[in-house]
Amino acid sequence: MPSFNLSRARAETPGCEFTLHFNNAGASLMPQPVLDAVIEHLQMEAWIGGYEAAIQEHERIERVYDGIAELINGRSAEIALVENATAAWDLAFYSIPFQPGDRILTATASYASNYIAFLQMAQRRGVTIDAVPDDEHGQVSVAALKEVWDERVKLIAITHAPTNGGLVNPAAAVGKFARETDTLFLLDACQSVGQLPVDVEAIGCDMLSVTGRKFLRGPRGTGFLYVRREVLEQLEPPFLDLLSAKWIERDRYEMRSDARRFENWERNVAGIIGLGTAVSYALSWDINKTWARLQNLAAHLRDQLGRIPGVTVHDKGLVQGGIVTFTKEGATANAIKEILRQQSINVSTSTVFSTRLDMEARNLPDLVRASVHYYNDQSEIDRLCAVVEQIKT
Repeated sequence: MPSFNLSRARAETPGCEFTLHFNNAGASLMPQPVLDAVIEHLQMEAWIGGYEAAIQEHERIERVYDGIAELINGRSAEIALVENATAAWDLAFYSIPFQPGDRILTATASYASNYIAFLQMAQRRGVTIDAVPDDEHGQVSVAALKEVWDERVKLIAITHAPTNGGLVNPAAAVGKFARETDTLFLLDACQSVGQLPVDVEAIGCDMLSVTGRKFLRGPRGTGFLYVRREVLEQLEPPFLDLLSAKWIERDRYEMRSDARRFENWERNVAGIIGLGTAVSYALSWDINKTWARLQNLAAHLRDQLGRIPGVTVHDKGLVQGGIVTFTKEGATANAIKEILRQQSINVSTSTVFSTRLDMEARNLPDLVRASVHYYNDQSEIDRLCAVVEQIKT
């Protein structure tokens, strides 16, 4: 594995002093520069006023778009800053002009919020939803996708790194097929950007939704939407305001020509500056090194958990990321989470309500989800596993 400066990562993550954090797929520990940026802007707002602080930091805010574009290999004009990944995904999805009979192709590991939107669109517009089967590795089958596609397919929408199971779906292979068939492709990258290299040109997605709080290590209440320039004119946002559109005449408005047509005027400026700082911080590391480290740590965790009597790891996929899910015979996921919390070890749980198709297909109970980041170390993994092993069943 490439060399990695763990000392720097932990020194710049103040939370490492207080907790063993394995809930990075929920919200990562912010690095000190991000924390400083948010606090400094809030102080400026308190001292000189919110509007005035935003004007003073205008150029810094504009650079956030540039940083995100660099991170995902897009263009600044293709980026919209929004309050979270669900808002980003919904803004893209509900802007698509669905008609009765249109089809949506998705994957069995689709996230609940996305699938609920599919169901609502089925009720509103009469679209149909088809979940493409998994392949032998547990990831979305590109071969099956090609078999079930027809000219009625309006949208392909998958989750890149699903909420449970460790899986990283083959997004680039899906994107290649979407381009070949001229089908809109919406990628939920909520848990992949910041964790692994994401290149929208290489992937071939038309829309991509991201949060700041997860592997990007930004503040909560931040996120962004990428919309490929070539499809912008096909999409009309579900709502507009005086930022996303201009009131030209009494009875006429014009939408912005860039992705900011998906934004609205009032927003958390301190959060946006924090997000921009998190993006810059991510760029200051070699994403290939941090991705390799994440995979190494997750593999070590899976191996250690697999050695504990009664513990089963439930991860799948040809490529696996930093999310590790497991159960222990005789102990519920919530009980394990609480015991770990009492030891200042943070994990979360994954239930059927977040990824119903996958969990029902695999007949899974509630899972413990332990998600690593590059600032975790092997001693923390060993401590987590020691506590899990000691849990009486």
